[in-house]
Amino acid sequence: MAAPDHLGALINVVLKNLKFQHDWADVQECIRPNLSRSLLYGLPPKRLYVHPDEQIDIIKAEKERGEPIPQEPEVEWVLPLHLSEKWSPAQFAAVFDAIDAIPPGGTDREHAVDAEGGVEEHWRLWRGPKRGKRILLATVQDDSTVTYYWIFDGLVKPRQN
Repeated sequence: MAAPDHLGALINVVLKNLKFQHDWADVQECIRPNLSRSLLYGLPPKRLYVHPDEQIDIIKAEKERGEPIPQEPEVEWVLPLHLSEKWSPAQFAAVFDAIDAIPPGGTDREHAVDAEGGVEEHWRLWRGPKRGKRILLATVQDDSTVTYYWIFDGLVKPRQN
């Protein structure tokens, strides 16, 4: 299913913004028959989102270790929309129903395992199969300004600051 011209241009604006303004790697378009429009996915240069419960576990682990825990970036979904589009909760729900929590090329480990083959620390378990569905909503304005917002499948408690 080919995207109409205006959707193709919208996707192109967001794709270029991610690659050239925000230094994302491997940004690709995802076209699926069960999606009403294409999504993008790619790898940001740094980790963009930490689940609030994972954040607590990381702080505890850093305190025990006495050193910071590196936060590797994760492959993320991106939904390009134009500011003038009106989307309902049902449309967002349909997109969430059509995707996996982890985009293609992301880490989808059955069990979190460390380098020595043992089970990793508890904070690591928030990645991979336990990761909730989330999409970075890329809202494009008429002047090609792109604003990004997180949207989640279901309720997510607020982060600790």
